[in-house]
Amino acid sequence: MTFTVGIKIDVDTERGTRIGVPQLQAILKEFSVPATFLFSLGPDNTGRAIKRIFRPGFFQKVQRTSVISTYGWRTLGNGVFWPGPHIGKRHEKIMREVEADGHEVGIHTYDHTRWQDDIHKMSAAEVETEFNKATTEFARVFGFPAQSAGAAGWQANANTLQAYDNHHLLYGSDTRGAYPFFPRVGEKKFATLQIPTTLPTLDELLGRPEFPYETLAARYVQWLRLEQPNIFTIHAELEGMRHLEWFREILSFFKQAGCHFSTLADIAKETLLERSLVPVCELIQGEVPGRSGLLAKQDNIRESDS
Repeated sequence: MTFTVGIKIDVDTERGTRIGVPQLQAILKEFSVPATFLFSLGPDNTGRAIKRIFRPGFFQKVQRTSVISTYGWRTLGNGVFWPGPHIGKRHEKIMREVEADGHEVGIHTYDHTRWQDDIHKMSAAEVETEFNKATTEFARVFGFPAQSAGAAGWQANANTLQAYDNHHLLYGSDTRGAYPFFPRVGEKKFATLQIPTTLPTLDELLGRPEFPYETLAARYVQWLRLEQPNIFTIHAELEGMRHLEWFREILSFFKQAGCHFSTLADIAKETLLERSLVPVCELIQGEVPGRSGLLAKQDNIRESDS
């Protein structure tokens, strides 16, 4: 048996799309690795995220991950000091080149900051309207409907899951957990498969003394599991830029470990071949070490897989 690894690339900003995405493409081509790129498709209003200063743990994360050097002053002013650039309209050529290169493309969000900060305040109708903006722009850019989405900041609830069902997605990747599942919120079970992120993200580990930077790539190999797909979420603004060489290093470690790389779409299709065997798990809101605020998490995980 070999480890299955799915690399999910969240593209949050205009800068990440313009600089990080092509650089990640080049490294993935170098290693012959397919990946899943999830794009932010509307305005980049990153500057409006300043409201997160009131979240517990936010300042610690800012200090650990060097937010200013990661995003740049220009990006941090988007949507506050000047209008946020429309990512889909400005960089549709880059997005199409990713799909032409053989990678999976899907939706991250329309307005990243609005989804991450306000989704739990929206009504079901407002969520549907917001998600419809993303599906419409995706179809305009790529010429075919989206089959996948992974929520900004792992922010999901019953309304967002219903929007996915309404659009008949193949899968969503909005949660942190252990293995693919069908989500349930209360008594309501949803039909769209969830493929959770199973590994910690780089920005959750940076600057923590128990995770020295020079040993991180090797640690990730130790965290891989044979029984289930290992989903590793990276960011175009982090691994695609400041930590580009580290991303090359971890791909090398994964290759040496004999990993098989798969897009999340292929993992979803294989999982759904035995749909009746896919577990139903509660989607809850919980904390993840190294990240501020609450995230959507898979509950009722089997003890042997936790």
